[in-house]
Amino acid sequence: MPLHLIKLAVGCESVKELKSWVAQRMLTAKQKGLPRRHIHITRMTPKRGEELLAGGSLYWVIRGEIAAREKLIAIEPFRDRDGIGRCRLVMQPKVIAVAPRPMRPFQGWRYLTEDAVPPDLGKAAASIAAMPEPLRRELRDLGLL
Repeated sequence: MPLHLIKLAVGCESVKELKSWVAQRMLTAKQKGLPRRHIHITRMTPKRGEELLAGGSLYWVIRGEIAAREKLIAIEPFRDRDGIGRCRLVMQPKVIAVAPRPMRPFQGWRYLTEDAVPPDLGKAAASIAAMPEPLRRELRDLGLL
């Protein structure tokens, strides 16, 4: 059973904006001749890397709810210019919207077990995914979604 990570998407207002960020980073990578993979640098290296790379994803919390995920493909510990240990979380550059679930703020990242992950918003839920996020949040808060 794969293990997942969950992280706050600080400064991001919507899944659409997250997708735009990733697309811009991929365009920059292409222009520089670099591999097209989405990288997020974090301070701590996950100790359970094998479990994460066995099909795990990084779930993004946007404006107080788990809203999207990206599949993890590598975990690369390294030292920055100042000699401080860091870690690259390498993901496929495809943002997948998930059924929104409220999540309180936290620092860093957390592990998320398979039984706790929200389902992807597939074609069956395309109408929900197409809604403007403020409307979707309001409908969820009213108990209508």
